[in-house]
Amino acid sequence: MDKGLLKAVQDAARDAREDGVEFRVTSGWRSREHQQRLLDEAVRRHGSAEEARRFVNTPAKSAHVSGKAVDIGPTDADDWLIRHGENYGLCQVYNNEMWHFELLTTPGGACPVPLTDAAG
Repeated sequence: MDKGLLKAVQDAARDAREDGVEFRVTSGWRSREHQQRLLDEAVRRHGSAEEARRFVNTPAKSAHVSGKAVDIGPTDADDWLIRHGENYGLCQVYNNEMWHFELLTTPGGACPVPLTDAAG
């Protein structure tokens, strides 16, 4: 995982803990092969590559493969991070994935409006 992303997640997790919220990293860096397996599984599950791409990026486009994305759980942690993530530079990237965060601003900056989905 990217060092800046890791630090931001650790800082946010420490502050969330003070609010009684525990973070769990459910996914971070992924190999190209693992990302391709996830995409292949999504194609089987959703019935088409087009529909699967709404939920899983290709290895070439996935921020997980570059180490620049992290998935956080459980839901209360996602909610906390959506509300406070800008303080750490962490932003929700996709409306349909409340658990997926990337460093998209400087700490205290404004996050961009989330994309509809990964195809977007």
